[in-house]
Amino acid sequence: MKKFITLLLLSILVFTLAACSSDTAVSSSAVSAVQSAAASDVVADTAVSTQSTSATALEPIAVEYDNDDLETAVNDANTTTINLEGNAITVVGAGAEVNGSAVTITAAGSYSISGSLNDGQIRVDTADKETVTLILNGVDIANATSAPIYILNADKTVITLADGTENVITDGDDYVYEDAVEEEPNAAIFSKDDLTINGGGSLTVNANFNNGIASKDDLKITGGTIIVNAANDGIKGKDSIAVLDGTITINAGADGMQSNNDVDAEKGYVSIEGGALEITAGLDGIQAETQLQVSGGNLAITAGNGIHSATDSAKGLKAGLDLTISGGTILIGAADDGLHSNGSITINGGDILLGSADDGVHADASLVINGGALTIAQSYEGLESGIIIINDGTIRLMSSDDGINVSSGQGEGGFGGPGEMVSSEYYLEINGGYLYVDADGDGIDSNGIGTMNGGVVIVNGPVMNNNGTLDVGGSLVVNGGFLVGVGSAGMAQSPSTSSTQYSVLQMMTSTQSAGSLVHIESEDGTEIVTFAPTKSYETIVVSSPELENGGTYLVYTGGSSTGTATDGLYTDGAYSGGTQVASFTISSIVTGESGGMGGFRGSGPGGGGRPGRP
Repeated sequence: MKKFITLLLLSILVFTLAACSSDTAVSSSAVSAVQSAAASDVVADTAVSTQSTSATALEPIAVEYDNDDLETAVNDANTTTINLEGNAITVVGAGAEVNGSAVTITAAGSYSISGSLNDGQIRVDTADKETVTLILNGVDIANATSAPIYILNADKTVITLADGTENVITDGDDYVYEDAVEEEPNAAIFSKDDLTINGGGSLTVNANFNNGIASKDDLKITGGTIIVNAANDGIKGKDSIAVLDGTITINAGADGMQSNNDVDAEKGYVSIEGGALEITAGLDGIQAETQLQVSGGNLAITAGNGIHSATDSAKGLKAGLDLTISGGTILIGAADDGLHSNGSITINGGDILLGSADDGVHADASLVINGGALTIAQSYEGLESGIIIINDGTIRLMSSDDGINVSSGQGEGGFGGPGEMVSSEYYLEINGGYLYVDADGDGIDSNGIGTMNGGVVIVNGPVMNNNGTLDVGGSLVVNGGFLVGVGSAGMAQSPSTSSTQYSVLQMMTSTQSAGSLVHIESEDGTEIVTFAPTKSYETIVVSSPELENGGTYLVYTGGSSTGTATDGLYTDGAYSGGTQVASFTISSIVTGESGGMGGFRGSGPGGGGRPGRP
């Protein structure tokens, strides 16, 4: 499994470098027309009916940080000093009581702790309605049978990592529970109440028994360099986890980070606003029972880095109700879905790079992409949900099955399946953005309906005849944007005749090899498309605002272009040296249409019209 994850991450890197080697801005006459499509007669004079431009998502998480969450405490005249001396503890100041190798803090205030404790405990047990601040000023605390730091009762505890200090917390591999009914404490740093970690120092937690850092209420991290090595979960906040800043490294046998309150609908969330997180998890990278929100920071996650059963969840980011990404840089290699929600997913921004052995992005209910850059270097299916809406953003994906899958049902391992019924409740809608698909299965598959009103869509579809470049069970209505797709002939499908923008489905006279250009131009030489597919192909489907009723167009294969290729699509260049294989004249909204129920071959030069002579 570790070898698999390593290869997955390498595939992400290779795909990303290839994608970054070309500019995503598309400027050819054929595609740049899409940018002004709203002003063109093709779209502006058309009444466009859409299902929706958004889908239901929960209200954004708004985390409030108090001053003591953000301001790091320093020693002053009111600070109590606790010195750890191997098997003994001394206290200078008020508010702390020593009992052998354990010290209990009984009052709110600041406590500066330094030194080493071979087998002991720092305990917090106060009824005060004010904050307890533990300043770790260079400590090495071990406990063979319980949590080295145990917060039983406090309004809130802040652990401040003093600047320039190194702090180590280590537990044993077997606990004697203080609370046998609740089996607590069960983490190397365990709090029953709110816990915040801040400061400029470092903290290493070696959790040999179970979890690393855990709070049964809210857990906030606003600073520090934190390393957690945990036998089970790395960092847990039952009610919530909020990360504002800090450098966090987690090596966990189970989940990297987890919030699991399943009783209160306003709890059980994770919010990442900043910081740098590197997570290696045996199961999920970050899991939230309700909402998971990423608005900033740098995340590098390996999920499924262990040997577990097929029923175990090993997802990169996982939310029970809603996953929203608005910013940050996210790199994920997952043995399960890269991004997953049992409800909705919304992507508003951020740079996201995924490699997955299952779905790249999976939402049970709805997936809405409003912006950002999403690259899926490896997946079974790229984007999967009951409703998929793309309003903006740059999306590049590779899949061993369907590139995009919109489905009304869930089967084993995900959505869809042979013979699944078409449902109007499930739909695909593309209103803008840039979408590149390289799929071994269907390029775009919807078991509902599909609508394209804008944007740029490039599809490298299947080479096998049991799949198609487009496979829309209802209909794919194209009202605007630019679409080019290639693939096999057996299930070839064109956009719907209900579209308002002209389209053509052209069948090749013979199978064309990968990389061989296909070029379509008007009789006066105006380029409609010049494209180099990544795989062998038998068909090309094109919808463009530059296709006009009554216009005659020539189709060439082979040759070369002086333009710049972005994802195989050439722009700003001259095409030459190809062989004309067909021509067609547009007399209806779709030329060479097919319902996708079987292949057909096109004519040679000079041909035109319906299936068999596109």
